[in-house]
Amino acid sequence: MRVMPVLVLCAASLAGEAAVAAKPPPLDDTTPSMEMGKPPPIGAPEAMRPPLAPAPGPPIPALALRPAGRLYSSGSGFIVADGRVLTNNHVVSGCKSVLARNARAETRPARLDAADPQRDLAVLSVQPGFGPALVFRDSPAVERGESVVTYGFPLSGVLSSGPSLTTGSVSALSGLRDNPMHFQISAPVQPGNSGGPLLDAQSHVIGVVVSKLDAAEVARLTGGDIPQNVNFAIKGAEALAFLAQHGVAPATAPSLGPEQRASQTGEVAHPSTVFLQCYK
Repeated sequence: MRVMPVLVLCAASLAGEAAVAAKPPPLDDTTPSMEMGKPPPIGAPEAMRPPLAPAPGPPIPALALRPAGRLYSSGSGFIVADGRVLTNNHVVSGCKSVLARNARAETRPARLDAADPQRDLAVLSVQPGFGPALVFRDSPAVERGESVVTYGFPLSGVLSSGPSLTTGSVSALSGLRDNPMHFQISAPVQPGNSGGPLLDAQSHVIGVVVSKLDAAEVARLTGGDIPQNVNFAIKGAEALAFLAQHGVAPATAPSLGPEQRASQTGEVAHPSTVFLQCYK
């Protein structure tokens, strides 16, 4: 859910000549188009996973032609099942084609299978074996003050072209204006973080990074007060419900036992988090 003008969606816009000049190195394998789905979240053994519905549409080719359109923006996503990537709807909405790059620096076309503009979620298909699936937390309920980690690709072409990790905590159990679909988090996020995973201290997914508070706009509205680290993530329960509606059943597990270091959580997230580029 978007509440403007005080929210900034965290997809990195690359429109314009200056941004094009600053884009990451060319990607080798691309696709000419992407089909739009209809609108209607650490690697368990394959034998333990529920059966997955086949990806709609024809198989995703390993190699294709140059992408249709011009590089417009970038964002993040993560593997939720073999060959399936979850991201924000605003990262891929309106794209003529989308490219996905994994931790092995392999770039492949991604096809939009389904989207939910209200939740701001989308699921994509990529070729099988693109990366291991992250596990979602199914219990206990998330509490205020829990440590969290974000992992994604903020400001690609300006900052590092590789992934970035940030840490923080769950500040509130609802989002802007009591949005029940969101968590408020203190972990810093920037444009390009959109669609990346929000993980707990056991390296389980509890949300999907979606937006940040527009500090400049809030300062204007309040006469100079500048909020810091007020960011939002879509709750994992919303992501799981969306995926279930479209036949995708990620692995889930309870978050129990000792907390892991943020660096350990980053090692879990790294092979499963993908860099997405939108061409329009």
